[in-house]
Amino acid sequence: MPRIPYVDPASVTDPEILGYLERARREGAPRPESQAIRAHNPTVIRAFSQAWDMTFRHGVCDHRIKELCRVYVSQSIECEY
Repeated sequence: MPRIPYVDPASVTDPEILGYLERARREGAPRPESQAIRAHNPTVIRAFSQAWDMTFRHGVCDHRIKELCRVYVSQSIECEY
């Protein structure tokens, strides 16, 4: 159970933030749960989502390399996800 509750998407009125939440739900990345926590602060979810989009969806590296980097970081910090 997270210490910070997830934002209920039904309570979000900003269409841009709703879009970030829906895309995370649909694609599974970034994790929808993490996005639902970031949504408490519109500036944070916008900045994170825009950086994620530039890095993971439109970056210069092949997507397979990006996925290997994510796995490496997860393993190196013993992430349970």
